[in-house]
Amino acid sequence: MQPKRRTRFLRTAAVLTASCLAVLANTPIASAAPPGGDAAAEASALTPPRLPGGDWPSWQKDLSGSRSNHLERQITPANVGGLKLKWAFAYPKDAGTPHSQPAVVGDTIYFGAPDGHFYARDARTGAAKWDFDLSTVGPQGRAVVQDGAAVSGGKVYFGDGRGYFYALDQRTGKLVWARQIDTEVAAGVTSSPIVYGGRVYVGVSSGQNILGKTFPCCTFRGHIDALDARTGEQVWRYYTVPEPKQNGTWPNGVPKYEPSGAGVWSTPAIDPVTRTLFVGTGQNYTGSGGNYDSILALDITTGKARWTRKMTDVDTWRIECSFPTPEDKQYCPNLPDGTALDYDLGAAPNLFSAGGKRLIGIGQKAGVYHVLDARTGRIVWQRQLSTPMPSGGLSGIQWGTSFDGERLYVSTYMARPGTLFAINPADGHILWKTPNPEDGCTTGGAAQYPNVCQLGHGPAVTTTPGLVWLGSMDGKMRAYSSRTGEVLWTYDTITPVDGVNGLPGRGGALSGAGGAVVSHGMVYVHSGYMFTPYPNPDRGSVLLAFGL
Repeated sequence: MQPKRRTRFLRTAAVLTASCLAVLANTPIASAAPPGGDAAAEASALTPPRLPGGDWPSWQKDLSGSRSNHLERQITPANVGGLKLKWAFAYPKDAGTPHSQPAVVGDTIYFGAPDGHFYARDARTGAAKWDFDLSTVGPQGRAVVQDGAAVSGGKVYFGDGRGYFYALDQRTGKLVWARQIDTEVAAGVTSSPIVYGGRVYVGVSSGQNILGKTFPCCTFRGHIDALDARTGEQVWRYYTVPEPKQNGTWPNGVPKYEPSGAGVWSTPAIDPVTRTLFVGTGQNYTGSGGNYDSILALDITTGKARWTRKMTDVDTWRIECSFPTPEDKQYCPNLPDGTALDYDLGAAPNLFSAGGKRLIGIGQKAGVYHVLDARTGRIVWQRQLSTPMPSGGLSGIQWGTSFDGERLYVSTYMARPGTLFAINPADGHILWKTPNPEDGCTTGGAAQYPNVCQLGHGPAVTTTPGLVWLGSMDGKMRAYSSRTGEVLWTYDTITPVDGVNGLPGRGGALSGAGGAVVSHGMVYVHSGYMFTPYPNPDRGSVLLAFGL
């Protein structure tokens, strides 16, 4: 999602009004209940697995997408205030912003870098173990890891912004296999993989709709793939839209193709009992068709849809929809009728049980958190947490949310201010809410940049027993009480540091496309997100590691 989000600061108000709230649809497109199973086994499968030692092996931590580490007992509400920076890894100053959330397994941390490398480092000290140069695979060109890795079965799996997907040997960093899973212009992997049953499941998205008027927009169609974990061979593919066909030309004579888009930006969740994969999709780029702005429930064996549910009636957006000039409006046919919304379901889903039901929850950039019956796709409850932003969902729910076995934790982005919510999973009742602290832009390093700083939450939410972890656009990483929402610890990342790799670094906004990883008594975060560009000509962005 990153190329798209870089441009959205340029957006101006469009014709969207409160009537946008009426776009939430109420009927599944298709419905076929998955096979039944023992109720106790199903409930057990939905409980986040208690992995040995509290590892954090994938973006979502576990198959259910909980983003919650139940085995993290070293950091508690009583001692979290004592967290200190233990080490930092700095990137070259011209490398750009980090997107790759780390994975931690045993004594090793694995993460992709904006410099085109993938690293394995000692999780306690930051000492080097190995690094892999992505430029050794495929044609020359900038290759950047845009997802979080999954570590499973002795391999490390991840994708890059060119549409390549990799499997590295976990111990040595040697390439096991790599394949380009999409050859379309501007296709890339921002969806973090999930590994189960000898297969790797990963989605593909694209930035074709921001390439401008001279590009024959658009021929990309989103998809989610099942790959053989051992060989990388494709087992099945589910396309989110039909194959785009030419339908006339744009005003400048460039061919127009439709429908297109509906990229898969985020990591899926899997129910191993019903063998169902759940994932969200983005909006159309052209035309209107397919599973855009939808929740998909797919059979993991065949890739066939058990059910799909569309959450927005019509949503077609390309970059020209952000600009108010008469010429640009000709390239955004949906602008006049208010359906150029950009309301992706880019957040990762949460699979959980509540009120005696098996449920799937997911946040949308419209600011709504949706909860559906996982078997049928029927809506159980919905909660509007922020006001939709005209021609874009930057005020809404961007990335992941967390379920700690008792409550859901959901944050909003540029909602003036972004706010962290604790929610009853059974009925959507808000138990507490904590706005981004109002002094976030007047204290610490952000105070130097009053025209840049905003009070919002780009990263995903993470939980451990008694604590909620969430970073901000104001450059501060915070730990909240899961019981009350009180801020218990704050660290200002807009502070110069010296990296263990010999480079100078300094953070900025906490990075989106991932969140804090808390494992084995340590907390890891990326800082220096491009979407809030705190100027820093002398130092690069950073990975920060905290401990007691």
